Amino acid sequence: MRTLLSFIVLLAVCADLLPAQRRKRGKKEQEEITQTLDIPKDPPAAVTGDPQRFAYLTAPLSAKGLLSQQTRDGLKTLRRLARGAAILKIRAFVAGTGDLRRVQAIVSEEFTGWRVPLPALTTILVGGLPLEGAQVLLEAVASEKKPINPHGIVLFSGQQVTSKEPLEKIEPLFRQSLDNLSTAAKGAGLTDADLLRVTCFSSTLGDYTQQRQLLAERFPKAAHTIVQVLRGLSTGLVECEGAGRGTSAPGAPLKTLNPPGLEASPNYSQAVAINAPKVILTGGQMAFRAEPADIRLAFERLGKSLEQAGGNLKRTAMTSYYPLATSTIDKIRQIRFDFLDKAQPPASTMLLFEGLPSMDASFVMEVIALP
Repeated sequence: MRTLLSFIVLLAVCADLLPAQRRKRGKKEQEEITQTLDIPKDPPAAVTGDPQRFAYLTAPLSAKGLLSQQTRDGLKTLRRLARGAAILKIRAFVAGTGDLRRVQAIVSEEFTGWRVPLPALTTILVGGLPLEGAQVLLEAVASEKKPINPHGIVLFSGQQVTSKEPLEKIEPLFRQSLDNLSTAAKGAGLTDADLLRVTCFSSTLGDYTQQRQLLAERFPKAAHTIVQVLRGLSTGLVECEGAGRGTSAPGAPLKTLNPPGLEASPNYSQAVAINAPKVILTGGQMAFRAEPADIRLAFERLGKSLEQAGGNLKRTAMTSYYPLATSTIDKIRQIRFDFLDKAQPPASTMLLFEGLPSMDASFVMEVIALP
């Protein structure tokens, strides 16, 4: 009888313990599920594509929501505009106080969700965008399924025009920069209608409506972008760069051009024609601090990214630099041809900007290069 009573007591104790053990096990399983959330992948340092298939896209500005929502909406718009073409590269211009690092995380999340390869990415903080409440503007290079540029593409350096004083209405400078870009296009054998993308960096958006109208009239078939580089710039500035569809075979995979009517510089080419089966587009390579050793390290890292993609800095067609200080510009100019080919200098754009994704960064650069 005593043995039977002990057995009944033991069963009761076990019955009381089972719910607690189940609760602990359930809680543990929930914690394990939480701990296995995927970390967003980093965008590739470089991607490759066929320039005969390149298309250029700009997502319309939106003031709906904050940076995260606008970035997601902009990416969906780019995907819709691409119409099935693969998006290879994105350049994001961010305005306001949002965390620039969110752009990279959202690009990774969206493209992973779409189950397509991630694009290379460059993110820059600008002084302003031409729509109140807009916090991000997205440009993209996409690869169409069939060739649309049978003679390749032509890349044009930024055409900088300045004034000694700040100007609220900058239309005269804007017009002169576009005139210079037209001259460069003509010298490369292109018409204004052959331009596929025109991006203009301005010191003010005070007369944006006139700027936009001029741009649309001059280059009607191009994807258009206008951003303010800095807040409170003490001088007037406009610099418009572009990319166009080649109209004839340049005779070499990479050909530098300096058309008559534009200043010829030993440090950059006004235009570079590319007619190669493959080019490499890099994402933004940041430099941390601005000592010469730091700048060299950034070039070395960019060079390694190109090498892993089958390219070489000596075969660079275009460089874009986004520094935060004039002293950094001077140092970049002193160092860059230790890595680039001075006999065939690339097209180039280099302007001061508001900020970068890292507080410690002094500048970011990206290149378009050949294998």
